[in-house]
Order: sequence, then C-alpha cells, then structure tokens
Amino acid sequence: MAKPKLPLESSFHLKASVDKKSEPFGIVIFGASGDLTHRKLMPALYDLYHAKLLPEEFFIVGSARTRWNDRIFRERVLGILKEKGKPDPALQRKFVEHIYYRAAEYSDPDSLRSLGALMKELNAKHNSRENVVFYFATPSDIYCDLIQKLARVGMVSRKKSGEPWIHAVFEKPFGRDSASARKLNKIILSVLDETQVYRIDHYLGKETVQNVLMFRFANIIFESLWSNRYIDHVQITASETLGVEHRAGYFDHSGILRDMFQNHMFQLVTLIAMEPPAKFEAKEYHDEKLKVAKAIRPIPKNKMRQFISLGQYGEGKIDGRKVKAYRQEKGVPPHSKTETFAAMKVLIDNPRWKGVPFYLRSGKRLNHPMTEIEIHFKPVANSIFTHLKTDQFPPNILSFRIQPNEGIFLSFEAKFPGPKLELASLHLDFNYKDAFHTQPMGPYERLLLDCIHGDQMLFVREDMVEASWKFITSILNEREKLLPRVFPNYKSGSWGPEEANKIIEQDGRHWHDF
Repeated sequence: MAKPKLPLESSFHLKASVDKKSEPFGIVIFGASGDLTHRKLMPALYDLYHAKLLPEEFFIVGSARTRWNDRIFRERVLGILKEKGKPDPALQRKFVEHIYYRAAEYSDPDSLRSLGALMKELNAKHNSRENVVFYFATPSDIYCDLIQKLARVGMVSRKKSGEPWIHAVFEKPFGRDSASARKLNKIILSVLDETQVYRIDHYLGKETVQNVLMFRFANIIFESLWSNRYIDHVQITASETLGVEHRAGYFDHSGILRDMFQNHMFQLVTLIAMEPPAKFEAKEYHDEKLKVAKAIRPIPKNKMRQFISLGQYGEGKIDGRKVKAYRQEKGVPPHSKTETFAAMKVLIDNPRWKGVPFYLRSGKRLNHPMTEIEIHFKPVANSIFTHLKTDQFPPNILSFRIQPNEGIFLSFEAKFPGPKLELASLHLDFNYKDAFHTQPMGPYERLLLDCIHGDQMLFVREDMVEASWKFITSILNEREKLLPRVFPNYKSGSWGPEEANKIIEQDGRHWHDF
C-alpha cells in the first residue's frame, strides 16, 4: 500500500531536534553602558525570556565605569525594549527584576572583588547554582588585563569536573593582526580552557548562514553539484547604505578589511567551501572549516592589485538624500586613508575548489543594504536548440540571502509560452517569513542561548582566528601599496570604485548587481 503523501505544511514538522533546557545561570556584561548592550544584548535576552527559553533562576549584572545604579540601568533597558516595540510590558517589568548594575574600574582588583561579592548575593537570591557567563562587550584592548584580574580575584578559573560552569564571550575585533590575536589567545587560554571560550561572530548566528549546511548536506541534488565540475565561481556581497555613524573612532583605526573580511567574510567562505564533517558536532565542524582556511592561497605581494581593490566613499545620494563623504563624517580625520570598501578574489587550493574563484566585496554607503552568497554554476556547454546559441543561456545562480528578507533563491531557464522557441529566466524562491509564517531567531538570541547551553558550534575556535588573521595580516602589511592615488574614489549610493570591477572582469566575469 502506498504511503500517503504529507502536505507541505505538515512536512515542516518532520524534523530532528534536540531541545536543551537552560540551566540556572547568571550573566555579567562588561561594557554595559555601551551601544552593543542596549541595541543587541538586552533585547536579545528579553526575547529569549519572552519565548520561555530562559529559566526563572537567572540574573543579569551590567558593569561599566559609568556611575549608574540598578534603577537607572533598569529604566534604560525598559526604554530600549519600548523603543524596539517588544511585546508584553508586564513581562518586561518582571524581566528587569532580574537585572542589576555595578559600576566598576576594571583595572582595580578591589572594584572587581565588590562585583564578585554582588554575584555571590545574587547567586543565593536567584538560585543560579553559580553558573556564569562573562560577556566582554568592551574594546578588545581591555580583554587581556581584565581576564587576568578576574582570575587573580578568583572570579574565573579553568573548568573542573563537577563544578559550576564559567563561559566567557569575546566580541570582535579579536585582535588587530596576527601577533595581537596570538597574544590575546595565549593570555585568555592561560586562564580558561578553550571549551570555556566563546569568540562571537554574529553572522554565524544568522538563520540563513546556518541553513547553508542543512541545504548542502540534507539535499543530495545540491551536494553532488558542489564542486569545480559544475560551479564556475562564487560571489559574496555584504553591502551597507549606512556610513560609519557613531563608530568613527573605532572604524577609522580598523577599516573594512579588519571590520568585515577578517571575520564575517572569511567565515562565509569557509562555510561554503568546507567538506562534510563526519558528524554534526562542534569539533568536526570546526576541523573542516579550518582545512579550508589553510587551503586558501596566499596572495603574492607582486600581484596584490590583481586580487584586491580598496575604496573610500565620497559624497553622494542614498534613497534620494544627499550624504557626506567619509572624511566629512564626525570624528574622522580630514585626510584619512582608511578604506570603507574592499573587493577581493580568493582561491582555494584543494581538489573540490581548484580553479573556482571566490569574489568578495563589502563596503559602506553602497547602493543597496544586503548580504548575499551567490553560487554561479557553469554555463551550458553546448546548445541542442538550433535557434539558440550557447551564450544565450544565462547560468544558473543559487543565492543565499542572509539579510534582509532571509531566504534561498535559484534561477533557471524555461520555455516562454507560445509557438516560438524563447527562453524565460525564472526563480524558485524560499523566504523564511512566508514559508514558516514566523521571523527567524535573531543572531544574538541564538548565540547567547548556545553559550548558555555550552554549545560552541557557531563560535570561532582559536586556530580559525589565527588562520584568518594570518591571511588578512599579509594584506594589511601591503596596504599602503594598494591604496589608490585619490581618496575618495567612489560615490555614496554606487556599487564601489570602478577599479573593483577589474578584479572580476579580468577573468571575463561581472559582479551581480542588485
């Protein structure tokens, strides 16, 4: 007897999942008066609480040098939740009853001891079993001194069997180059085990990024095509219409290579190119990504300009509104040579990807805000249709839209209705919101929950940090030679400098503009 076919709506529920119950815990956020805490962390923690994904036994302590108290901090949290339109005001008031604040000088051991004494009180009050997450939402140059002082006053230590857990989350940037990243890793790992360290890259918490693995490894029709036999090239675009906004002080000392390529773009390349792990667990997953990172071909010093193009935005229009040049932004030096755009060609020397270029571009004040991975398949080799030449067949493109409107899209050719033999380019579209009738969990919600559960899958391992910095540092060392003669060299509202087109056009290809 034939097995009845389930409707599409029902098939959504045929999934294997492991529901983990959150243990009681406390979280201490260093840098709690900063923008990240209020824009991302507190709304994410409230969303988890609202979704009943947090236990009732938890507390949150914000800590910074700013002289606030519990009342001020709670009021600010309620204000940002209201501003973001979060639901259920009564639950919000209950949520902030778990929130506290303690001003602290991070260089002062006595100040940290006072924070530790507060944590002991809250552990007893909220029955959190002394499990704790330390979230470092401070500038990275504070990490080393702060983690060492926390160890000296007995607030952090290596993991021991049977004891409450301690997890430490470190925001990007994790260092400025290879040497500083290695030093940072060495100091942190002198105090904690790697299993306690969570280096966060919020791109890895995005639903579409995670779905790349499910799409490849749960669908044999695509994984069998995932190689240089069928793929011509890969394009990854991460564009913003925003300028530097309030981040001028940080960004002008970093630039787009450090801000986007060392972490987000590098992670996306390794995710797309990795081999299937033996099993879907953190160690095996990270091992395969590291193999890709090590196979990325270093760019020869004498060929840098053939592989990389840098840019800085000038005046222009975004959505019909005139905007300033980068050098006119508040906090930016008038003669700054910091790049706000980069395009790059990356080659991977392994059997699966030999000869397949990965073209990456990211920048500020570009034409359209989006992050997308595009797999461009090879064109039809031979046309069997008499009146259609081979070059009339557009290649198939598989797109992973990471933001906005998260989804997956596949372009293909079909016959246009009628007596003539005409091609029509069509798309198969999958949009998360339309398909599942819900918004995907935000990246910070997902990553915070994973950290509480002790799952390091979507965080960045020590050796991957050092591999990515090794590649980017080799470029940073030649950066002066890569700078164009004139900055700015692209208008706000464009797709970047003309020189960036040469990176891909020299190979007979073109950027897919949106």
